[in-house]
Amino acid sequence: MATDPAAPPPRWRWASEFLALPKVQAAPLRAPVVVPPFGRGRPVLVLPGLLSSDRTTALLRKSLIKAGFAAEGWGQGMNLGAQPAKIDRVGARLTELGRQSGGQVILIGWSLGGLYARALARRHPEACALVMTLGSPFSGDRRANNAWRLYEALNDHTVDNPPFAEDPAVKPAVRTIAVWSARDGIVAPRSAAGEAGQSDLRIELPYKHFELATSRGAVAAILQILRDNLD
Repeated sequence: MATDPAAPPPRWRWASEFLALPKVQAAPLRAPVVVPPFGRGRPVLVLPGLLSSDRTTALLRKSLIKAGFAAEGWGQGMNLGAQPAKIDRVGARLTELGRQSGGQVILIGWSLGGLYARALARRHPEACALVMTLGSPFSGDRRANNAWRLYEALNDHTVDNPPFAEDPAVKPAVRTIAVWSARDGIVAPRSAAGEAGQSDLRIELPYKHFELATSRGAVAAILQILRDNLD
């Protein structure tokens, strides 16, 4: 029986995500993925997912730096949910980098971090060159994932009423790429891919949710997507 792409992934697929946890935990210790440099010093802000931090995006950021980008994390500790003060601080850093670089900041948001990336790009389009989401539930039913109960347990608001006005389903006024996976055990594939018009490009990768920023194959694919979509 086929899995409904608009429904939360089945429990067996959710359970399989835990097989990727060693890659997540070892991210700071792993050597970067190496490709011919093409970043030309362009700044990148990488935003982690729920219960993740800059530690979990270390492999991706190291690989971006090796490829010639000036990549940095969000610098806000663990992502526990939509905390306005943290989002505002990331927005301030985004605009600062935008001024320094002439509006060439690339935002990459993994899972929940992708919702923030889309919201920040709508607030500060002049500071952004591109937004890429990795398995982010920005479209459709906000409960079409296996993390919403945990999110609500950690926060004083529901997933339907986050403390920012921007609807993450609305496309920012910059080039926007949604990376999604049919193997995702956390987020419904349709929620991460979005509908026509919600992103400029939708790209499927064959990786689990926890692998989208920690698998060497996924990181190599992200670098190729950037190479194909940056001037």
